[in-house]
Amino acid sequence: MPRFFVQHADPGQIILTGEDAHHIGHSLRMRTGEMLTVCSGGMDYACEIIRMTETEIFLHPVRITPCVSEPDISVTLYQAMPKQDKLAEIIQKSVELGVSEIVPVLTTRCIARPSVSDFEKKRQRLQKIALSAAKQSGRGMIPKVKHLISWKEMLADSQKQDLNLMLYEQQGGMRFEQALVPGKKKISLFIGSEGGISPEEAKEAVSAGFCSVWLGNRILRCETAPTAALAILMYLTKNM
Repeated sequence: MPRFFVQHADPGQIILTGEDAHHIGHSLRMRTGEMLTVCSGGMDYACEIIRMTETEIFLHPVRITPCVSEPDISVTLYQAMPKQDKLAEIIQKSVELGVSEIVPVLTTRCIARPSVSDFEKKRQRLQKIALSAAKQSGRGMIPKVKHLISWKEMLADSQKQDLNLMLYEQQGGMRFEQALVPGKKKISLFIGSEGGISPEEAKEAVSAGFCSVWLGNRILRCETAPTAALAILMYLTKNM
């Protein structure tokens, strides 16, 4: 069934408007009596179309179930700002693999250094990429693409997590299965940009509670590393 996302879903009646309403009526050419899925907060609402206008689709939720596609862990990806449009690819693949939010970070070795205001101009497009990936992969929520933050802000923000992991080949690090702690449900993953992470920042991260983890002897591109790391993480936590 087609999937649509809303911020809040009323179990009595759901109304879709705007682009979603236009897509349902004109692109999909759906009619009253047909079924679609509305997703909100990790729940799937199987809905029947009961009335349609040019601008609104009125839905009756027939069945409400937890979304089986959502992992039982929350993963925040702290991604050092990459060059060109690599962040769009990272967001797409990370959402498909089950990430909860993507936080771009400016580190010492980032070659691309947009200002906070310049990044904000791009963030809406990046959020649409996350939405599209969430629909395609059957997610029950739309992962957030957060504001661009500094390295110091990332270290402070990471303190809300249960477990913080950092890819850093220079320190060797441990394997993912050695770093994972049973029962930890809020996990963050930091991945550097093309230039990696500086030794000084690596030391600061370890002091802030990050565990250095290893992806083998091959050096992966910054757009490949998140896919590999998230796949391992989801597999080891039985979410893949």
